[in-house]
Amino acid sequence: MRLRLASYNIHKCVGLDRRRRPERIVAVLNALDADIVVLQEVDHRLPPRPEALPRALIERETDFGVLPFATEGPSLGWHGQTMLVRRGLSVGKIRRVLLPGLEPRGAILAELAPESGGIRVVGAHLALIRRYRTMQFAAIRAAVGRRDDMPTAILGDFNDWSARGGAEALGTAFRLHAPGPSFPAARPVGALDRVALSPGLHLLTAGVHHSAPAMIASDHLPVWADVQVGTPHTLA
Repeated sequence: MRLRLASYNIHKCVGLDRRRRPERIVAVLNALDADIVVLQEVDHRLPPRPEALPRALIERETDFGVLPFATEGPSLGWHGQTMLVRRGLSVGKIRRVLLPGLEPRGAILAELAPESGGIRVVGAHLALIRRYRTMQFAAIRAAVGRRDDMPTAILGDFNDWSARGGAEALGTAFRLHAPGPSFPAARPVGALDRVALSPGLHLLTAGVHHSAPAMIASDHLPVWADVQVGTPHTLA
C-alpha cells in the first residue's frame, strides 16, 4: 500500500505578511494531496489556547478528519499539534506522549488499522536545544518500543539545522530523511522539517511543497513523503 505523509508547521496561520489567514493554510493542505498530515502550531499560544486553524473550516473545505488529540477547551490539538487523516482511512488507536525538556512538549501518535495500511504515525515538534531534542527522540523511541511492532513514521518540525541532529537517539532501525530546505518559507535554507522511517516503510520519493500560497501562508513550507508499506519484494 502506498501512502503520502506530510508535515506542516502552520505558525498559527500567520503568514509572512503578518496576516492570520487560515484559508491559505487550508488551500495548501488541499494541494498537498496527502493521506495523513501532522501539523504544528495549530493553536494560539496563551491559555486556553483556542484553535488558530478552525476545525469547522477543515471539515468544510477539506477531505480530512481531525483526530481527537485535544484534551479539553477550545484547542484543535495537544501541545499545539494535531493530525489530519483523509476520510476513508481507519484509525485504531491514538496516544499522547509527554516529552522531556525545558518547556512543555509532547508528541502525538496514531495507528492505522490494517485495512488502511497498518502503520503508526508520530508527529513531533522538538526543542530548539540539541540536548533536549536528543532526550525527546529517546522518549519517542521508548514510547514506540512499548507498543506492538508496527511500521512507524515519525514526522515533524525537528528544529535542527545539522545533517543528523540528535536523531541517533532513535536507534539504527530508523532512517532519517530530510526532503529539502523548508525554512524560512520565502527563501528556505534549513531542512528543519523531516521524517524518520522504521523497517516496513520504504521511501519512494519526498519533497518540499513550494507552490502558492505556501510561500507566504506560514514561516515554514510543508514537506511530504510517499511511502510504501510492506517488505521490499512487495514494491511495484
